[in-house]
Amino acid sequence: MITKLAVSEMANNVYLLRCRHTDEQVLIDAADEPERILGMIGDDGLSTVVTTHQHWDHHRALPQVVAATNAETVAGEEDADALPVKVDRPVSDGDTVTVGRSTLEVIHLVGHTPGSIALLYDDPHGTPHLFTGDSLFPGGVGKTGSPENFASLIDDVEAKVFGRLPDETWFYPGHGDDSTLGAERPHLAEWRARGW
Repeated sequence: MITKLAVSEMANNVYLLRCRHTDEQVLIDAADEPERILGMIGDDGLSTVVTTHQHWDHHRALPQVVAATNAETVAGEEDADALPVKVDRPVSDGDTVTVGRSTLEVIHLVGHTPGSIALLYDDPHGTPHLFTGDSLFPGGVGKTGSPENFASLIDDVEAKVFGRLPDETWFYPGHGDDSTLGAERPHLAEWRARGW
């Protein structure tokens, strides 16, 4: 089960994933408003909290959530040292995070930050679900600070996301609305041409 909560003046998305079989829960991006996040987690606890990237607006509630839940912390290897808590498990491309009987695959997408990660739940009984942080949004890839970083991000998103996942894949960005890869795929060349 996926629960989505928008927090802060920047409308950061926080996602709570819960295994239907075991009730184990994993949080993606403890962005802000720790009281609301802890209320969403409830009394069943939290096994893991994953931070998609090092930008401050995605981890403002991380210290409070970790202190209240003792959850294991996970983040991309290259971004881990920039977070306000010790990262228990730095991850990279192909690593996995479990949620009860379900597995999330880590996809490393370089460009928005050096250690940005997306998390893929390839549902064996339905469509894939992809949590993209700030690397992919409806309408384009995330903000990058240079032409080199943009090239890296668009290359990674094309190869590691659009190149391997089907159109029905539902993706959940770090801000704003969800979308599908099928809705965005026709615009890849346009994104590359405009350079952002």
